[in-house]
Amino acid sequence: MFVRDLEEVEKTGRFVEWGNGTSHRLLTASDGMGFAVCHTVVRAGTVSRLQYRSHLEACYCIAGEGEVEDMQGNVYRLRPGSIYVLNEHDEHYLRGGPAQDLVLVSVFNPPLAGHEQHNLDADSGSSY
Repeated sequence: MFVRDLEEVEKTGRFVEWGNGTSHRLLTASDGMGFAVCHTVVRAGTVSRLQYRSHLEACYCIAGEGEVEDMQGNVYRLRPGSIYVLNEHDEHYLRGGPAQDLVLVSVFNPPLAGHEQHNLDADSGSSY
């Protein structure tokens, strides 16, 4: 068993500024659990075009507000208690709320190495 907290992660390479927010990589591939867990903050007023081509992801909202939009234009409001699941490597837009950051617990399978960062300037959106 081990215990890890946000402050501890912030002092390591597992704390990633990904462009429109931050990710505390609480559990990564090196932990040997077969999945990754991240505390993800999406800054208010930001829009990120994302796709995880090598990972499936589920995100559970624990604070704030925001929305996720699929590539068919369906927009889903996110608030505490909402979960969205990218079960087909779905390309999507992730938005922080107009006035509040969106705070998520993100679970990845297979697990992240922990150092991955988005390239939000890519024409096709960011992926890894």
